[in-house]
Amino acid sequence: MVATIPMRPFALLASLVPFLFLTACGNPHPPAPMPTPAPLPPALAETLVLGGGCFWCVEAAYELLPGVVSAESGYAGGKRPNPSYEQVCTGATGHAEVVKITFDPAKVTRGALLDFFWDIHNPTTLNRQGADEGTQYRSVIYYANDAEKAVIEASRERANAAWGGKIITEISPLPEFFVAEAYHQDYFRKNPGNGYCQAVIRPKIEKLRHHSLAAPAQ
Repeated sequence: MVATIPMRPFALLASLVPFLFLTACGNPHPPAPMPTPAPLPPALAETLVLGGGCFWCVEAAYELLPGVVSAESGYAGGKRPNPSYEQVCTGATGHAEVVKITFDPAKVTRGALLDFFWDIHNPTTLNRQGADEGTQYRSVIYYANDAEKAVIEASRERANAAWGGKIITEISPLPEFFVAEAYHQDYFRKNPGNGYCQAVIRPKIEKLRHHSLAAPAQ
């Protein structure tokens, strides 16, 4: 009878090393790296909520501007809390597709962001931008206080002459903002091959890259 010699813990660990090494190194699908956290907005960051048609277009336009920390698509101005995209698209909820812009006022002013707004959509068409039609596509700017309202009205006055005095943009007190579904965020950047992106958003963004407020092309 052959005596069984118990394996000491150290020896047992040593016997497993080759197996562990092959398992880790032979994995053809290593774990994906953790995403880089988004930069935090500056302590004195301010926000501006507005809508000018499809929020994919507005979001992509404002992401061109230095000083804009983030542009987040969402819904505002309706009756139903936390609506879905499908509900907003019916027009029954009364929400507009809007973008919440977080910006550093030391790098870009609220007035400049508003002046840019009149250049990225048609503020004279009621509830319509191009082929996108419905109250959810209305031109709208929201204000949080009287000071913001005054800046908005001043910007509108500066732009109105260029638009033949026909601007019909809604200017209203800031309602609750509801963040849109995750797949709507950064839609143009994530879906450059989408038909709407190719036909509608890309030509607009290429033109806006030459805007005086846009960051220089890299």
